[in-house]
Amino acid sequence: MIPGSIKRAGRVLALGLSLGLALLLGWAMFDLPPAEIRLPEQVAARLAETGVSHPVTAVLLDFRSYDTLLEVGVLLLAVIGVLATRAEVRDGVEPAPEPVLLALARVTVPLMVVVAGYLLWAGAHRPGGAFQAGAVLAASGVLLRLAGRLPAWATPGFTMRLGLAVGLLIFLIVAAGVMVGGVTLLDYPSDLAGGLILLIEAGLAVSIGLTLAGLFLSAPAPGANREDAS
Repeated sequence: MIPGSIKRAGRVLALGLSLGLALLLGWAMFDLPPAEIRLPEQVAARLAETGVSHPVTAVLLDFRSYDTLLEVGVLLLAVIGVLATRAEVRDGVEPAPEPVLLALARVTVPLMVVVAGYLLWAGAHRPGGAFQAGAVLAASGVLLRLAGRLPAWATPGFTMRLGLAVGLLIFLIVAAGVMVGGVTLLDYPSDLAGGLILLIEAGLAVSIGLTLAGLFLSAPAPGANREDAS
């Protein structure tokens, strides 16, 4: 057993190192030289080429679309990993839904779907977009699960798997399609950029919603017996 004095010394050392690191990072941030390139001005100067009028959407889906493509891939890998390593469920027992929660889900879930559609559409010219719409869709799925209207995911079928991957698939198809026209990867033609970004975001909203909801839906019911998948 570790003596109390050694434990206290370890905590003091950890605290000192943490404070030292915080001071070092703070000093490094304040000592940074002024940026030679003003990114907001650069984005504003080329915003018209993207087919959208909101700078955040332009950055995420055009100027740095390669990063967003990889982020979507990471989300898909995350839910695949959860489904692959989850415990085997035997004799799952679904809890009885709470009447108040069930009534709340019936009223709010349709509204949440409408809000998600609005956020997806609005992302081209104001705050919103695929990630926000997907988060709202995922929240509606979680609410339906808590209300007993959605079962836990045992093994997602073909349709559900396609929904999880559709955003990444559309992203890759668009990326490859623009290269056929002789341009570089994800360099959309100016006259098609707005429509292509909306198409990508529509697929991403579905995939992100299913992915985030799937991380919750893949958990078995509280009363289910679980057996490690090994």
